[in-house]
Amino acid sequence: MFYKTKNNVIRQGLSDNLLKIICYTSVGLFALICLFPFALMITSSFMSEKEIVTEGYKLFPKKFTVSAYKFLLSNPQKLVNAYKITIFNTVVGTTVGLFLMSMAGYVLNRKDFKYRNFFAFFIYFTTLFSGGLIPRYILMVKYLGLKDNILAMILPNVISAWYIFLMRNFMKSIPDSLYESATIDGAGVFRIYWQIVLPLSIPALATVGLFLALGFWNEWYNAMLYIESPSKFPLQYFLQKTINQTNVQILINQGVMIDISELPTQSIKMATAVVATGPIIFLYPFVQRYFIKGLTIGAIKG
Repeated sequence: MFYKTKNNVIRQGLSDNLLKIICYTSVGLFALICLFPFALMITSSFMSEKEIVTEGYKLFPKKFTVSAYKFLLSNPQKLVNAYKITIFNTVVGTTVGLFLMSMAGYVLNRKDFKYRNFFAFFIYFTTLFSGGLIPRYILMVKYLGLKDNILAMILPNVISAWYIFLMRNFMKSIPDSLYESATIDGAGVFRIYWQIVLPLSIPALATVGLFLALGFWNEWYNAMLYIESPSKFPLQYFLQKTINQTNVQILINQGVMIDISELPTQSIKMATAVVATGPIIFLYPFVQRYFIKGLTIGAIKG
């Protein structure tokens, strides 16, 4: 009997180890597949135009060149200014958005708020119907006066109904006894929100904050609609216009002699992708440990 039990334990241990090896191998291969496009983007940005045209994008170029980055950094002052605008939009928009949507989720989660169901339906209704582009443009330009204003890139993306409900569903996991204890101790509604709810909602805040930051970092559509001054262009819109202006005619007008085959029309697309996505990637490791927890709790609690 003892030997049978020992053999079963050994077999169970071997099967567990085999399962771990299979799982780790599968995850490792999947990670490599996910990293391949990013690695291809980086290496392709250092390829010459001739090699891209004749052989396509490759992971190991025959010859490395920085012509695309030289062209992109031909006017570094505008690029730095675009970075400043994008960083400002991302920081301010994410901070304000988290503050407003966490407050909305907190209020909708309060059972002593009489009209919470009405406002919850009102917020949900906005996800089903939209006023459209023309009424929105008239509102932003004529009534709010935000034409060529940086706020035109921030305000439309500050509030999201889906994020409000995610915050509310996460806050449902906070015991009601904490609210009752704080109320008995004399804490007001805002103090409970600031000192109790927010510290306990860090996973949800990190998750929503990451989504918001990505949205503001990749903002270009509102800039195209409302921004006219080049000094107020965000990074994505600035890079888009740079790619559109990569043609021989502009260089000829400037009196520059250049070989057409060396003009980095293809590699500059990869270089702009590297410049645009590089900085925001460093944000993810800081919120990674909260990311899955925030999503799962917000999805399960109904």
